[in-house]
Amino acid sequence: MDCVACSSSEVTERPERTAQGYRRFRCRTCSKQYNERSGTVLNHTQYPSDVIALLVLWRLRYRLTLRDLTEMFLIRGIVFSYEAVREWEAKLAPLLADELRQRRRGKGGARGRRWHVDETYLKVGGRWAYLYRAIDRDGNLVDTMLSEHRDMAAAQAFFRSAKSVTGVVPDQVTTDGHGSYPRAIRSTLGRNVEHRTSAYKNNRLEQDHRGVKGRTRCMRGFKRFTSAERFCRSYDELRNFLRPCTRHNQYVSARRRRLLHLRRATSVLAILEAA
Repeated sequence: MDCVACSSSEVTERPERTAQGYRRFRCRTCSKQYNERSGTVLNHTQYPSDVIALLVLWRLRYRLTLRDLTEMFLIRGIVFSYEAVREWEAKLAPLLADELRQRRRGKGGARGRRWHVDETYLKVGGRWAYLYRAIDRDGNLVDTMLSEHRDMAAAQAFFRSAKSVTGVVPDQVTTDGHGSYPRAIRSTLGRNVEHRTSAYKNNRLEQDHRGVKGRTRCMRGFKRFTSAERFCRSYDELRNFLRPCTRHNQYVSARRRRLLHLRRATSVLAILEAA
């Protein structure tokens, strides 16, 4: 492990360990002492990284409140407040979302170039906000963006973000009849993109909204726009990564589902622990 201060490889491992059991090192070049978590987001936390990673995974994945998580870990003898859960989520959720977005870039095939775009509503600070979401023909996530307004600027910003995260320009975009979409598609994606406006052809995305709506219902809304934006993006990215299907209405056996979930959840925990 190279030195976190000078990046030197002249490092020796100390015989003692930290209170959480992490190895300690000393750099022979700059004489700095550090441990395995030095320079990371969880450097000064008093709880092990695997516990915090599991906590953030459960927070994003399941319909649990902050106090539900504290009670679940209290039974295991791990005591912390619900504000600590909120703080760990704020630190790790954006890093997880960014990593999962990087893994999705450039993986859209021919079917992934057909987008379904729509927006749903969330209560933020007592006011309604608009959550723009897009999936491809197979139901895979394209992008998510929370906006305070539903207008031309928001639609253009969403299409720019979707094009950036996927690395591809779609061949076809299906939306509802909102007037901002045609011009936003022409200005950001190009005039060669086919634009369909049909409420019935967008039913698969309307049903897909149930995931984020059901997850946020037990939270009774958000107080701040930044926290709502962070949570919605992280939830959608994690939900898409753990999705066992690769095609719409694909049958996946229970044994295959368990295997995929265990493998991908382990990858998520590794990302969170290394943050």
